[in-house]
Amino acid sequence: MNLAYTPEEEEFRARLRKWLGEALPTLPPPPDPTDWPGRRAYDLGWQRMLHDAGYADVHWDAPPGIRLVYLEETERAGAPYVGANFVGLLHAGPTIAAEGTEEQRARWLPPILRGEEVWCQGFSEPGAGSDLASLRTRAWRDGDHYVVSGSKIWTSHAEVADWCELLVRTDPDAPKHRGITWLALRMDAPGVTVRPLRTLAGSTEFAEVFLDEVRVPVAHRVGAENDGWRVTMVTLSFERGTAFAGEVVACRRVLRELAAEARANGRWDDPALRRGLGRLNAEFRALWRLIQWNVSEADAGGVPGVGGSVFKLRYSHARQDLYDTAADVLGPDALDLGRGWVLDRLSSLSYTIAAGTSQIQRNIVAERILGLPKGR
Repeated sequence: MNLAYTPEEEEFRARLRKWLGEALPTLPPPPDPTDWPGRRAYDLGWQRMLHDAGYADVHWDAPPGIRLVYLEETERAGAPYVGANFVGLLHAGPTIAAEGTEEQRARWLPPILRGEEVWCQGFSEPGAGSDLASLRTRAWRDGDHYVVSGSKIWTSHAEVADWCELLVRTDPDAPKHRGITWLALRMDAPGVTVRPLRTLAGSTEFAEVFLDEVRVPVAHRVGAENDGWRVTMVTLSFERGTAFAGEVVACRRVLRELAAEARANGRWDDPALRRGLGRLNAEFRALWRLIQWNVSEADAGGVPGVGGSVFKLRYSHARQDLYDTAADVLGPDALDLGRGWVLDRLSSLSYTIAAGTSQIQRNIVAERILGLPKGR
């Protein structure tokens, strides 16, 4: 694989860099990180700007090199992250693009790209976290609707979402992986109750969602009934394989800033700290190469393969190591929530759980890549 950028990709870089230099000064001040309604408005506003400038669909339809250049340049310029648009733009949208009908793609994809609708993820349940296929939220057919009852937890961005990618059990008698269906749920439907969950950092980007005989049109099913586990694997392939690409670029920037801070405050004199920073630099360079592979594999509407689990496993721990190192650099200031990197350190604790725990990723790597037998 040739990882060098082409003249066309470098021309795109110059054009994007020029536009970012003109557009970013026009943005309003970002809201408080804990103000999710404010963040929703801010993130949707940025998405509309990208749409109007012709950059909204770079995560979906652009060739791999263009997408990678976009990630590098937006991070270099300090452009807003996708934020509240994370679920819709980076895995629900790509799943609908890959698995939805023509009508579903026409209904749901343009509003995501135009910055008009936010999606949340309704996968995990109180009794089915790592073992996602053990979910018990039930859906039964009533004419041209499903009637859904149950609950979800750790539902990303539910507090401000318009739609939810929802996993339900439509056949309780089938083996647990075969009786699941993927639905698109309107979050303002009667019977939906959202209870925000407050994190260590004080934010409420997660929530509990309670579903009391919520009616969902059968037309909002993506894929066939009881084929939702396969569709879910498509969603998780995007979430693990390509959705974190921008965060790797951000981590490489943080690493450079940490080295500069260590030189300024005297921590650079510690050889163990310097070795740690060097190791992290090598890790994130390798992770960026793996991102290039995964993004290339997903070119032309494809779905990333099991390499996404390799990336997710190592990235989760590398991110935690990065912010543990940030605490070493900050010293006593690592307890100050007003200092940079401190809230990110608290957030990093979730990464070995989110998008599939590290234990699950190790099982996938063992069974699907190394060919080891399944545990009994």
